[in-house]
Amino acid sequence: MTPISEAEFDSLLRTFERDSLHLETRDAYGTAIELPYMAKWAAGEPDDLAWLGDWCSTLRKHVKAGKSVRRARIVSEPLSEYQRWSHSIAGPMVEAGEDIRWVPRRLVSSVPIPGNDFYLFDNRLAVFLIYTGGGLNAAMLSSTNPADLELCRSAFEAVWHLSIPHCDYQPV
Repeated sequence: MTPISEAEFDSLLRTFERDSLHLETRDAYGTAIELPYMAKWAAGEPDDLAWLGDWCSTLRKHVKAGKSVRRARIVSEPLSEYQRWSHSIAGPMVEAGEDIRWVPRRLVSSVPIPGNDFYLFDNRLAVFLIYTGGGLNAAMLSSTNPADLELCRSAFEAVWHLSIPHCDYQPV
């Protein structure tokens, strides 16, 4: 596996050719970008979600070009505070074309899943997201190893088969 920089990862998010698959397996994250907005939400303060504008614009471009962007979130129920917040802000991304789905963790007990969250770009490049115990991103590792690609593809599709579309998922 090869470490990649945030700039390289950002480029991959914007330049894949056909599809981007993203599997999230953690109940909480602590990304530097998200933490201030989550804190506002927790305090009951309004958020116009303008900070999501760039990503939503990118999503609309992908959809217009015929590309697919899918995200599956494996979540424990009842949802963690992070996942409740995440559910509350997903609407603009779904409206922009990202197919976000939710999977209660109890449904994936027998699904082989990689040890880390990942993106799979065009079934040719996997990027594993390595997090600290507190949910901060510690590293990103890329792989073109056929075994890694197959594990990611099969795990994602198995989870996707069990998933609930964002518009139908009722947080517990």
